[in-house]
Amino acid sequence: MTTEIKAPPFPESITEGTVALWHVKPGDEVRRDDVLVDIETDKVVLEIVAPADGVLSEIVVEEGGIIEGEALIGRFKAGSVSSALAGEASAPEAEVSTGDSVAMGVSPAARKVAEEQGVRLGDVVGTGKGGRITKQDVLQRGSKPPSAASIASETESLNTLNTGERVERRVPMSRLRSSIAKRLVEAQHNAAMLTTFNEVNMAPIMALRKKYKDAFSVRHNGSRLGFMSFFVRACVESLKRFPSVNASIDENDIIYHGFYDIGVAVSSDRGLVVPVVRDADALSLAQIEDQVRDYGVKAQSGKLSLDDMAGGTFTISNGGVFGSLLSTPILNPPQTAILGMHKIQDRTMVEDGEIVIRPMMYLALSYDHRLIDGQEAVRFLVTIKDMLEDPARILLEL
Repeated sequence: MTTEIKAPPFPESITEGTVALWHVKPGDEVRRDDVLVDIETDKVVLEIVAPADGVLSEIVVEEGGIIEGEALIGRFKAGSVSSALAGEASAPEAEVSTGDSVAMGVSPAARKVAEEQGVRLGDVVGTGKGGRITKQDVLQRGSKPPSAASIASETESLNTLNTGERVERRVPMSRLRSSIAKRLVEAQHNAAMLTTFNEVNMAPIMALRKKYKDAFSVRHNGSRLGFMSFFVRACVESLKRFPSVNASIDENDIIYHGFYDIGVAVSSDRGLVVPVVRDADALSLAQIEDQVRDYGVKAQSGKLSLDDMAGGTFTISNGGVFGSLLSTPILNPPQTAILGMHKIQDRTMVEDGEIVIRPMMYLALSYDHRLIDGQEAVRFLVTIKDMLEDPARILLEL
């Protein structure tokens, strides 16, 4: 039976997508739930999987093709693949290398990722049905030392450079990168964006973490007590006091949100993405940490969904994990403010007339001056600073 392979329905905020990569060719036999094709949208890459065991019979839209939601992109013929597997099993042993001895139990997507990352399939433990190696198994295996082929390629590139030849490489911008570029430019053109700065003494939170991190992990089933949960909670309490910072502008209307969905910027191989911690005011520190950690894992493995990144009333971006000391974050429209965290660095400070060394972090709040006044932005940032320097204020909502 032939089945049409279609793109998933796109939400209203996404009008089209791109066929990014076919993992199989017409005539290739696959098992149910093997990835057939990746569809790249402005926000995520969507994986279309095989509906059953069978064969990809036709590719209707080639890689690079622009499609709308639910567009026909290929055709699939269901049927048993046991005969094909039996054929592979009977292949002469001399033609199968040690690294490919698990070839019969590897999904096409996993095989492609393994080739790209130089992962030896013989070292990967399969968690799929019957011990089958999946794409996620290869990704969790982690990056491997470069293969001989990749070393040779790199050496050839260096030799080319050594000859004095000027080398350039032109590649099309990914849909996500193109979307990021467009939104960042729009944010600067369509908002009266301003940034205010402050600094926070991180010693109290660092001491709190050191004292309770082990007990916290035991009590909350292995959850790691990090900084982000404190920042999310501090932002939520500050947003409650300054509703304009949690609002958005829709033409001539101001929309005040009665909920607190906090976007947390996460870096991925494809660019910066912003999954949303929803109803953050109702979550414990452990629940916030777990969500942020899960989003980070999903971002690295390309598993973030459109729902994960939809909405958001305020955003936190942590450039400090990359060593940034100070920056001016750009708004995430239609939000009217974004908080930038930065690197913690020991600096000399004056307290009660004495010079002391404290672990300090610069904070930056970029905001839309059309809606948020300067004094309101400053007070909002100072409120966050006060809560972080005295964490009891977060719990007591002081």
